[in-house]
Amino acid sequence: MGRLFGTDGVRGVANADLTAELALGLSVAAAHVLAEAGTFEGHRPTAVVGRDPRASGEFLEAAVVAGLASAGVDVLRVGVLPTPAVAHLTAALGADLGVMLSASHNAMPDNGIKFFARGGHKLADDLEDRIESVYEEHRTGAPWERPTGAGVGRVTSYDQGLDQYVAHLIGVLPNRLDGLRIVLDEAHGAAARVSPEAFARAGAEIVTIGASPDGLNINEGCGSTHLELLRAAVVEHGADLGIAHDGDADRCLAVDHTGAEVDGDQILAVLALGMRERGVLRRDTVVATVMSNLGFKLAMEREGLKFVQTAVGDRYVLEEMKASGYALGGEQSGHVIALDHATTGDGTLTGLLLAARVAETGRSLKDLAAVMERLPQVLINVPDVDRTRVRTSTELATAVADAERELGETGRVLLRPSGTEPLVRVMVEAADIEQARSVAGRLADVVKSALG
Repeated sequence: MGRLFGTDGVRGVANADLTAELALGLSVAAAHVLAEAGTFEGHRPTAVVGRDPRASGEFLEAAVVAGLASAGVDVLRVGVLPTPAVAHLTAALGADLGVMLSASHNAMPDNGIKFFARGGHKLADDLEDRIESVYEEHRTGAPWERPTGAGVGRVTSYDQGLDQYVAHLIGVLPNRLDGLRIVLDEAHGAAARVSPEAFARAGAEIVTIGASPDGLNINEGCGSTHLELLRAAVVEHGADLGIAHDGDADRCLAVDHTGAEVDGDQILAVLALGMRERGVLRRDTVVATVMSNLGFKLAMEREGLKFVQTAVGDRYVLEEMKASGYALGGEQSGHVIALDHATTGDGTLTGLLLAARVAETGRSLKDLAAVMERLPQVLINVPDVDRTRVRTSTELATAVADAERELGETGRVLLRPSGTEPLVRVMVEAADIEQARSVAGRLADVVKSALG
């Protein structure tokens, strides 16, 4: 069996790849693995289960809840909430396990399962591997040890989660947002209630779009993967800035008052300088991935801040932050982790902190984001190829070496297989956009021919 867990949980087309049987089986396996690891020792275990608004989340939630309860785990159903809210509640309620059902920014037919350990942190790779192994063992016939009578888990709806999470967000803001007009694009996703409530309580005048989820329209032409509507709305309403989330609201992108995009690298740069001023940017260091724009690295060096790079994926950013004691990290895609206040990327918190910086300084987001200049960067997603052979193809290695020689010190090349989708990402940076496009196009063609 290939590894079910990618960089961000288990994902696939709901009811095709990700079935009710798989969701139930993985949940039972997770309960057994955590019990073996001693997580439940000495007490009755509890899990927090949440989801985004996808229609498939309804039956998948039922399957996960059934699996956990059948394994003797009490379940608190928190309903539709952002991924970071489920992580926060897992920690705040002292739960042994958290489960989020979402495929984040993916299209509506997809869904996913993400497990959180006690404290709201993502499960370690070895625990995910063990869950897969135990699941496969029992899928092929080995019987589960099942509790009976009073030993089965009880299921309770926990309706206080939204207010508890919003109160947490407001409580960590360094200042209020009074006087700001902000457009919020909720991607018809998990933050459709949470984010407007949080920004309004913080004092902002808000305009919302993409805040009417019906189970079918999540991420459809809106949110952090489609900024066109937000750009137009910010200009139309004369707003100070706009904030866009993805389907599960663990990421945040922004636009300034002119409608220009402010990406995750720029958001990190703005937040880093603000945190340094307040003395909370530990070791004056920001953690980001190899996908970060070279302009971000140059800006941090110019401002006297250190920049630590990791592999792509917010889990790797988080691992480095925890291991080295850093306070801020994230990805160009808008996953930003403020580790003093969250255990995972939190789009609502990121948006609030960004707006707070605008309110605190009295400067426009456009002015603040100008701290870094984005070098031309071209990203091409090449679908329907064998992503497992990216690092072993001689033809591809030769093409990359040729491209790197052509770019010299003024650019770079990055090829990587997606951790969540069947494609290979080709990224090229160069001092000139036309050169970046040319090199990226040639490399994409080689990826198709070599791996197709």
